[in-house]
Amino acid sequence: MTQINQQFLLELLNTPSPSSMEMEIQRKWISYVKDFADEMRTDNAGNAIGVLNPDAPFKILLAGHCDEIALVINRIDENGYLHFDKMGGINPKAAVGMRVTVLGYNGNVTGVIGVNAQHHGGLKNDFELSDLFIDCGYKSKEEAAKHAQIGDLCVYKTEPEILMGRYIAGRGLDNRTGAFIVAEVLRQLSEKDINVGVYAVSTVNEETNMGGAYFAAAGIEPTMAIACDVTFATDYPGVNKNKHGDITLEGGPVLAKGAPINIKINQMLEKTARKLDMDVQYELTPRMTGTDADKMRLTGKGVPVSLVSLPLRYMHSPVETSSIQDIKQEIELIVTMIADMTGKESLNPLDD
Repeated sequence: MTQINQQFLLELLNTPSPSSMEMEIQRKWISYVKDFADEMRTDNAGNAIGVLNPDAPFKILLAGHCDEIALVINRIDENGYLHFDKMGGINPKAAVGMRVTVLGYNGNVTGVIGVNAQHHGGLKNDFELSDLFIDCGYKSKEEAAKHAQIGDLCVYKTEPEILMGRYIAGRGLDNRTGAFIVAEVLRQLSEKDINVGVYAVSTVNEETNMGGAYFAAAGIEPTMAIACDVTFATDYPGVNKNKHGDITLEGGPVLAKGAPINIKINQMLEKTARKLDMDVQYELTPRMTGTDADKMRLTGKGVPVSLVSLPLRYMHSPVETSSIQDIKQEIELIVTMIADMTGKESLNPLDD
């Protein structure tokens, strides 16, 4: 990964992008992609779309969602403490004691998630988000109301870091890495002569309702779509691999297998991996994928979909971790597959 690309990834990871408030990160994504895309689009959901070869009849949609999980303020008490609910899959136990950035209507403010001291009884084992609160240093409800209001969003206050030159750790790798990957695929394909149209989309709202993916696919009407997301790595202590599978960092991109997945697209990905002598891993998605692929698949007349995922440790925690090598390989896999396509491929599973 070149230095400038790594800087772009770190810039995305440093940008707060809670679901429903992705505007800042989308503007940065557009600023990067517009230099090599043939065409830039947005839509009323807030998706950012970079296009190559827009006149090609065979259209491939690549979706990587840019939103991250967050907290949402639902009450301000008389002493100025902020109480909150979740915007996406927040783990209450991981939130305890964390610093947060409150994205207030009157500017950003730092707060800490307070917790009852162990000396005073600590937290109950079955505590919920409603048992926690944010302390920004306000002394009253009136003072707090000058900076925050109901509906304001908060993200964990962490910075991304590179571990041992091989892993990247930070907040919201799920799935700003996917938004980065689809941008990089488009950049590399812009240097090739391709036979298909490619629509790289930084989608919104995946963590809450996947509405961005629906808007994107309904508007583009692609021939096929690939969701670029993350999946659960199981290569750290305490994970039951018999139950959750064997997915490792630096083990290669993860292909989904299950009823929602178009087998022809997976076969093309596997053929490309063999050509590149690249290892791939597998996860099972028997009914649904839990990603943008589900919404894209059910738009229009139906869209054949596949899911290519990045192994991720510590999903939905304040600091997630993934492999730079896996990111590079996922980009290479998708770029090579698309570059080899003729635009006449059949995606009908019954065709030989």
